[in-house]
Amino acid sequence: MHHDASLLDALRAAIGAAHVLTDVADTAAYATDWRRLYEGRPAAVLRPGSTAEVAAVVRLCGAAGAALVPQGGNTSMVGGATPSESGREFVLSLGRLNRIRDLDPIDQTLSIEAGATLHAGQQAALEADCLLPLAIGSQGSAQIGGVLSTNAGGNNTLRYGNAREMVLGLEVVLPDGQVWDGLRRLRKDNTGYCLRQLFVGAEGTLGVITAAVLKLQPRPRQSALAFCAVASEDAALALFTRCHRADPAAVQAFEYMGGLGVALVLRHIPGTSLPLAMPAAHYALIELATPRADADLSAQLEALLAGALAEGIVQDAVIAASEAQAQAIWRLREEHSEAQKRAGASIKNDISVPVSRVPALLREARAACEALLPGVRVVAFGHLGDGNIHFNLEQPEAMAAADFLARDHEIMDTVNAVVRRLGGSFSAEHGVGRLKPYMMPDWRGGAELDLMRRIKQAIDPQDIMNPGKLLPPR
Repeated sequence: MHHDASLLDALRAAIGAAHVLTDVADTAAYATDWRRLYEGRPAAVLRPGSTAEVAAVVRLCGAAGAALVPQGGNTSMVGGATPSESGREFVLSLGRLNRIRDLDPIDQTLSIEAGATLHAGQQAALEADCLLPLAIGSQGSAQIGGVLSTNAGGNNTLRYGNAREMVLGLEVVLPDGQVWDGLRRLRKDNTGYCLRQLFVGAEGTLGVITAAVLKLQPRPRQSALAFCAVASEDAALALFTRCHRADPAAVQAFEYMGGLGVALVLRHIPGTSLPLAMPAAHYALIELATPRADADLSAQLEALLAGALAEGIVQDAVIAASEAQAQAIWRLREEHSEAQKRAGASIKNDISVPVSRVPALLREARAACEALLPGVRVVAFGHLGDGNIHFNLEQPEAMAAADFLARDHEIMDTVNAVVRRLGGSFSAEHGVGRLKPYMMPDWRGGAELDLMRRIKQAIDPQDIMNPGKLLPPR
């Protein structure tokens, strides 16, 4: 413990001794990330119970020059919420701020605290006959504050946008301990810089989001889901284009899955099965949804698929006949991360390119990785409709996990060279965290990184908010 006892005493007085965790047994779950890439040593884990208590913690730590690592559900894929190994950083866990403050079905707004899970927000919306359209695999544990701090994307981005598009207002504790109450419910409000969007996607480096006003949508009355074997990467894109042009307001999700990823899910996740007669090299999942009660989405989907089958774009397809079958099909997509974890070591690339270039990305990145490391298994899947593919690599069967992981930067750089040539981004929806700051100067250097550093310096001059994340060291 490097901080003097008086700081811990002051923190205990501010939030209650029971909510200042220092015992290793109590802090262990907060000290490592979901992927087990990082093992940190927190000075303590702080669990304030209100915005005022968060502000008190930030003030005390600021006065002592002690750094804070804000943490929600701890589901970051890039180590964004893991403390350093120094033993000097405090984890600020928001889980106790989990109230739903207000829901207005006429305004279609939800006012919710940062520690509430995304699932809790979704449920509250559904009970009011509304939809909180953000959907991600970790929604049962991911918390609203983290979801906004990382500008999470997910399966419905294509239709509703990323988290950023859903935020009307925020409440934020600033690094100097001030509370900014920006919980406005307005659809139109042109009064200066759009500060809320500065904190969305900032990965906790500029302040602590404590609550938000989110925009809801009408609850869908009807949905239809298809799982298709498609002839090629180009066929997957052609199928998406066809769906999107036919009725963009109905397309809720369009997911691509390579044959190997689906094979790993079928092998490693009990209770999964392929709903088609034969395995294929490429699959697409299409989900349509509408609040209209009179639409016949299944018929619409059938007609679309019939045309695509006739043209050879689709080789085989099934339309879910029940909610249970729809969930079983979604599992084939959702369990990709867990299946990879069980299959061995994996190296993840969360990348995006313009939608038109997704087939080129899939082909060229595969060729580059196979040339670099013969026998490497390409597990490519993701949100084809918005250009975001998770281009993951599973260790070769004959290779030791440690030897494979030792080449992670080389492999990531190989994939990123392709992404860059195609005008893409090295982080689409997972963020930068601790894993990727080294890429920032090369990709975002010059005026862009300079501006980011000046914003950080202006708002958090002591660098107490999530240091070592997002921005590379100078």
